[in-house]
Amino acid sequence: MANKTPKITLLEALIPIIFLVLLLWFNVQEVYGDGALEGANQFALLLGAAAAAIIGFKNKVLFEDMMHKVAKNIKSTTTALLILLFVGGLAGTWLISGIIPAMIYYGMQLLNPTFFLAASVIIASIISVATGSSWTTSATVGIALVGIGKAIGLPEGMVAGAVISGAYFGDKMSPLSDTTNLAPAMAGTDLFTHIKYMTLTTTPSLIITLILFLILGFTQTTSGQTDTSTMLNAILDTFTITPWLFLVPVAVILMIVKKTEPLIALLVGTLLGGVFALIFQPAIVMKIAGAETLNFVSAYKGVMNAITVDTAVETSNATLNDLFTAGGMKGMLGTIWLIMCAMVFGGIMEAIGALKAISSALLSVAKGVFGLFASTVTACIGFNLTASDQYLAIVIPGKMFAKAYEEKGLAPENLSRTLEDSGTVTSVLVPWNTCGAYQSKVLMGEVGVTSYIPYAFFNIISPIMTLIFAAFRIKIKMLKEKSNDN
Repeated sequence: MANKTPKITLLEALIPIIFLVLLLWFNVQEVYGDGALEGANQFALLLGAAAAAIIGFKNKVLFEDMMHKVAKNIKSTTTALLILLFVGGLAGTWLISGIIPAMIYYGMQLLNPTFFLAASVIIASIISVATGSSWTTSATVGIALVGIGKAIGLPEGMVAGAVISGAYFGDKMSPLSDTTNLAPAMAGTDLFTHIKYMTLTTTPSLIITLILFLILGFTQTTSGQTDTSTMLNAILDTFTITPWLFLVPVAVILMIVKKTEPLIALLVGTLLGGVFALIFQPAIVMKIAGAETLNFVSAYKGVMNAITVDTAVETSNATLNDLFTAGGMKGMLGTIWLIMCAMVFGGIMEAIGALKAISSALLSVAKGVFGLFASTVTACIGFNLTASDQYLAIVIPGKMFAKAYEEKGLAPENLSRTLEDSGTVTSVLVPWNTCGAYQSKVLMGEVGVTSYIPYAFFNIISPIMTLIFAAFRIKIKMLKEKSNDN
């Protein structure tokens, strides 16, 4: 049994965080760039934990007490880690079954010159929700939309802002997104509670975004037609596209609405995706299995590969080839590694009393609920500016503020939602952040961050919306309400 949390000074509590931020900045800016998450940043979290442990030893904190907190932290993320694995498997079977391609196929038919900007938001949203990746959305369909927009006379920065707005809507809301899984894991709530609670602030943010792009669409002079026939034909040549494929996501949504356990819903969705792949895309299953005939062994191997390892479906269109890839369960291991290292850092910080010292200081400055929300938003944006990575802008504030929310009687989904409303979406607005650098690079290499910032309406509105909800106490869930719901 761990001893009572020791008292340390605020300066001592901040030293590991300052050390960690400097190390993360060095990883991203000077050494690895956007490849820092392949391992360097994870190990940086462990080095930050070591720095915290040294301060703990100085204050007579036992190593056993630190490990007790680490074990408790990692145990608390067990469900989240399993969900991440199932999300990877689901993405794989939804790709080879044609579910994700069908979403893209029907979404691409929404284009019209006058409504092009709003349609771009919707298309990017659909694809990002389907794939769980803003980066993949921008680097594939996003590039195509910017090209089409340029052809009809729209400013590239404006179209890029529409693409990014939609892409980050999906990055926030998709159960396949790593940030959508990361935020509730840090805050201490579950995935679908988090997504449901996020709709309260995300829906009005998206509606305002669409209205603004509709207004812009009517004020812009366009010429020419939006030709997506090449991409649509490539999808039809590769997959059997039918509305029947949507039975699988509908079934998963119904299970979520009926409050089925997330792990069960995701497992059923993964298995149904495999069944539909065998029914509608047998040729793709055979190709993934490396077989010439479809029998029990090749069917099993094809579906199992899609669930567990990297999967790619080739089409006649190079842009779609980049989009039609999935990492399976294997693809989620990097995020799982990040979460576990974050739990080590957070566990030792908690054991030495650092998180309590920081939360006490924050509560003394942050008067009331609004002050706490505002402090969270500021911290998330601050870490996007300094640590240069959206994952760390979720992980570190998430561990820092968890106790403060609990002491204010706030349900953990308030924290998880705020982490996404401010940490996930603002990362792309920072030129030296991995997200900002990536997006400005991939969108034809000509659209700089400063060009799309004025039009990334969703990303700008989201943190403002969460502060408005906090200021007027709109749907702010308390711990008592949470216990009554259960």
